[in-house]
Amino acid sequence: MYYPDELIEEIRARNDIVDVISGYVRLQKKGSSYFGLCPFHNEKSPSFSVSRQKQMYYCFGCGAGGNVYTFLMEYENFTFQEAVKFLADRAGITLPEPEYSREAKEKAGRRASILEINKKAAMYYYAQLKSRQGGKAYAYLKGRGLSDDTIRAFGLGYSNMYGADLYQYLKKEGYSEELIRQAGLISTDEKHGVYDKFWNRVIFPIMDVNSRVIGFGGRVMGDGKPKYLNSPETEVFDKSRNLYGLNRARTSRKPYFLLCEGYMDVISLHQAGFTNAVASLGTALTSGHASLIRRYVKEVYLTYDSDEAGTRAALRAVPILRDAGISAKVVRMDPYKDPDEFIKNLGAEEYEKRISAARNGFMFSLEILEKDFDMASPEGKTGFFREAARRLLVFEDELERNNYIEAVASAYHVSRESLEKLVAKSAVGAGMARPVERPRRTEENGRGKPKEDGILTSQKALLTWMIENDRLFDRISQYIRPDDFTGDIYRKVAGLLYEQRRTGEIRPAEVLNHFTEDEEHREAAALFNTRIRGLRTKEEEEQALKDTILRVKRHSIDVRTMDLDPADMAGLQEIMAEKRRLEELRTLHISID
Repeated sequence: MYYPDELIEEIRARNDIVDVISGYVRLQKKGSSYFGLCPFHNEKSPSFSVSRQKQMYYCFGCGAGGNVYTFLMEYENFTFQEAVKFLADRAGITLPEPEYSREAKEKAGRRASILEINKKAAMYYYAQLKSRQGGKAYAYLKGRGLSDDTIRAFGLGYSNMYGADLYQYLKKEGYSEELIRQAGLISTDEKHGVYDKFWNRVIFPIMDVNSRVIGFGGRVMGDGKPKYLNSPETEVFDKSRNLYGLNRARTSRKPYFLLCEGYMDVISLHQAGFTNAVASLGTALTSGHASLIRRYVKEVYLTYDSDEAGTRAALRAVPILRDAGISAKVVRMDPYKDPDEFIKNLGAEEYEKRISAARNGFMFSLEILEKDFDMASPEGKTGFFREAARRLLVFEDELERNNYIEAVASAYHVSRESLEKLVAKSAVGAGMARPVERPRRTEENGRGKPKEDGILTSQKALLTWMIENDRLFDRISQYIRPDDFTGDIYRKVAGLLYEQRRTGEIRPAEVLNHFTEDEEHREAAALFNTRIRGLRTKEEEEQALKDTILRVKRHSIDVRTMDLDPADMAGLQEIMAEKRRLEELRTLHISID
C-alpha cells in the first residue's frame, strides 16, 4: 500500500534510531555518535555507527547503511510496508485503511478470498489426517520419522479417497465453484464432473514468507504417478517466486540457507535442528528464487540429491545464484540419496560435518567436468584446462577471478602463470578482451582523464560536508547545483537536500525514505558517510573543500560540454559563463567557519 510521504516521515521521526537499534545492538556513545559491532557482518572491533543527529546508521566495515526503516528491512527481513507497520505500532500511530480503485479492490478481494479458501482447505486436510480415514496417511508420516510436533508445525494433512469431499465442504462454507476453481483446488471434465485436485495423498500446505497458505503439494503414499502433484499457479501462488519453508527459515538467524529439492528434505532438516532449510516448489531454481533468497542471505548450501539428476540441478543452480550475488557451496550426501535419508541413517551431527566440508560451487563444477576428460593423457588434461580457463571468465571482478585462478592452480597442480595466460588467451578468443591501450596524454596536463571513481568520491565528500554543517551547505551551494552531481542517485539526493535547505532544516534520514530498494538504500546512505582522510588542520580542510568543489564543478562542465548540441548557442554561452566562474573560484578563499 502507498502511504503519504508526510506519514512516512512522521513515523520515522517518532522512532529514534538509537532507541530502535539499541534493542538489537549494544551501542556505546563516542563523541556525537554511537558505535557497536555490526549485525550485518562478523567483526571484532566496532565499526557500526549510529547518529542521533542524522538519524542514520552506517557500517564502515561492510558498507551497510540507512535510516530506521532500512535497518528493520535488513535485520528483520521486513518489506518496506512491514517496517512501516512495525514502527507505526511502536509509536502508537494508526495507519489509514487501504484505498483502492474498483479494479484493485476486486483483485484484492479475490486474492483475500483465495487465501481464505486455502486456509480453510489446509484446516480441512489437517482434520482429515487426524480422522479415522486418515490413519494410513498418518502412519506413513510417522513411518518417515516425523513427530507430532513437526506434523503440526508444517500443517501436514490428508486428502481422502473420495473425489469431491473438499469441494462439497467449501461449497457448504459459502464459497462459489468459480472461486474454488480459481484457488486451484478443483478440476472439471465431462466424465467426472467437478472433482478435487488432490485425493488420496499426503498434503503439504505451501506458505508464503508471511505464513499464509498460497498452495498445496500432494504426495502419493505408494508407487502412483505423479509422485508429487502441486497446485497450479493462481493469483496468490507463483512457484517460481516462492520457496517451501521460507516462512520458517527467514527467522533462523543463520547466515546461509540449505537449499533442498523436496518437501520431506526440508521438513526432516527442520526437525533435526537445521531450521534454515528451504526448497523450490517442484521446479528448477530460477532467477526469481535467487532474488528472493538474496533478501535474506548471501550464501547458499545446495543439498540436492546425490544422483545424476541432483548433480545436474546443482550445476545449473550455481551460476544462477552467482548472478544474483549469492555464493554457493555443494553438500555431498554419499552414500545416501538425499538429506532425509542421510539424517535418518547418520544423524544431525554427521550432517553438520558434511556442511562444514561443502565444496565451493565453482570448484565442484570442475570436479564434475574432470569426468569428461582423460586426465591421464596430455591431450585430455590440456582440454580440461582450456575449458576451465573459459569458465574462469565468468568472474568479471579481477580480484575474484585471480583468487579463483590461484585456487584452481593449487588444486590441479599447475603453475598460476600458465593458467593466467590461458585465461587471457580465452578472453581474447571469446572477444571479451583486447590488447591493453595506453591512456592518451592531454596537451594540458600530460595525464589521462581522472578516474570516474575519484569524481564520485569527491561528490560523496561534498554531500557529507553539506549535511553536517548548515553554514557550509550554504557556502557550497553558492558554487555547486544539484545537476552538477553525476549519476541518478547522486543528483536525486542532492536535489532533495537542496529543497530541504530551501524550506527549512536538513534531514538526511528523510531523504532515504525516497529509496525503497535495498541497493539504492545502501548507495544513498554511503553518500553521507565519506571522509577525506589525512586532514589535520583547519587550513588543510579548507583547501580540501575548495579543491573538491573545483573538481566536481570542472567535471560537471566537462560532461555538459561533451553532451552539448553544437547548434545550442544558449547552452554554449551558459557553459562559457560557468567556466569564467570556475576561474574566479580558483582565487577565492572558502572558510569552513
